Amino acid sequence: KGCNMKIHYFQRYHQKENVATANTMLLLSRLYSYSSDKFFQLLKSEFFFDSFEPEIVFELQEKAEKSVPDATITQESFKLVVEAKTHDWFYTDQLLRHLKAFNDEKHKVLVTISSEYMNKNTKVEFEEELRKFNKTQSYPIIHINITFEKLAEAFQNVIDERDIEMNDVLEDYLDYCYNDSLIIVPDSWKWMRCQLAGTTLDFNVKNNLYYDNIDRGFSAHDYLGLYKDKSVKAIGKISDIITAVQNENGDLIYQVEKGEINDDKKAAIKKAIDDSKNYGYILDRNRYFFVEKFYETDFKKTTPKGAMGTRFFNLAELLNTDELPDIPVIAERLKSLTWG
Repeated sequence: KGCNMKIHYFQRYHQKENVATANTMLLLSRLYSYSSDKFFQLLKSEFFFDSFEPEIVFELQEKAEKSVPDATITQESFKLVVEAKTHDWFYTDQLLRHLKAFNDEKHKVLVTISSEYMNKNTKVEFEEELRKFNKTQSYPIIHINITFEKLAEAFQNVIDERDIEMNDVLEDYLDYCYNDSLIIVPDSWKWMRCQLAGTTLDFNVKNNLYYDNIDRGFSAHDYLGLYKDKSVKAIGKISDIITAVQNENGDLIYQVEKGEINDDKKAAIKKAIDDSKNYGYILDRNRYFFVEKFYETDFKKTTPKGAMGTRFFNLAELLNTDELPDIPVIAERLKSLTWG
């Protein structure tokens, strides 16, 4: 929330494709440095599934062919080869050349990652060639095609609210992905963006206003949900988005990104700035989301992991409709639904 300048973990200059690869590898290496258990949990959930245990295994009195050593420490060999594209520009010829990057590892995975899933025809064509290639291999190569959004979601699922540093890392990775259109959220009318409100929830709901750091990227969305204690507690439809930056004289410079600015909104922003001081926040460079009205709801998270950075929900899909009802109806219907 309120802070002076946001620290960026991930570089934001171009060439875009190289940056996407470097930033994604940095995301994974940060997780490994923080917790090898959580890193391997991520690998198993997205790339290896139940096929093997990549962690180091400690064994006592393990029988060898001609002896029983006191102890062994082993790790099965594996290799991930990653090909990242900003869009679905995968070519079978290039992917087949990547197969030569593998040696005789027991578990081999070629990961293709992009802002969108691979074209079905390209995927079928490549995987047919891969099937032929695998006939020549002692251990087959598995192809996994994912999106940057899916990877970020998998990362989110292995951390929880206590992993403060990793939540910051993930949030900056998401910010980078939104800014470079690696995660695309189209059709704003059906999307709800959920944000952790925590200590400010009561103020947000009472004033129909939520604030965020100006440096944080986001995709277009018409609805805003506020999350606290493993549940989305309030939902509102966004009417105005305004940035307010303090200049050298201490005056606020406003910029309208959606809707309009008036004296009431300026007063509400000043009220938010004063209130934020109770929590140690300094709101000198922030974006303010005004909603028509926040409605109480209780859209519960059922999985044990409580991690919550930015999260998007497709309301049309959740409510199984092509036309969304009024917000009070959406709020009521979300109370009977859950998410993971």
